[in-house]
Amino acid sequence: MGKIVEVGETFSATHHFSPDSIREFSTLAHDFNPLHHDAGYAAADPRFGGLISSGTQQMSYLAALLATHYAKTAQPLGLEFDMKLRRAVHAGDDITVRWTVTDSLWKEKLSGDIVSLDGEAVNQHGETVIAATAKILVCAKPA
Repeated sequence: MGKIVEVGETFSATHHFSPDSIREFSTLAHDFNPLHHDAGYAAADPRFGGLISSGTQQMSYLAALLATHYAKTAQPLGLEFDMKLRRAVHAGDDITVRWTVTDSLWKEKLSGDIVSLDGEAVNQHGETVIAATAKILVCAKPA
């Protein structure tokens, strides 16, 4: 077996952040900040002016895209994630999460590639809401 992942590979997915999806995700994550649940409270906040999603929601979509993408043909395992939240995601936003492979190194003793990636989440206005890096292990699927 040899290299599984090639440098330069890019993949993405887009998610719509409805008020209901923001409330549901925040509840499941046990994040009860009223900015994610109470539209009236959030509308009165001078910084955001409306309901915003929990940062864990966008971060989870970024991490999940790695697993979903590579699980189609291989067996991925997350090793490291660094995510910097740059802007709030408001109810009604469409966010595209994207990863680009920057390095892929075959490790014989792990029977897989150690893959480094740069990631981002961008809103419908082209504004970066998250800048990210990740390192994952990608192995062949067991027979």
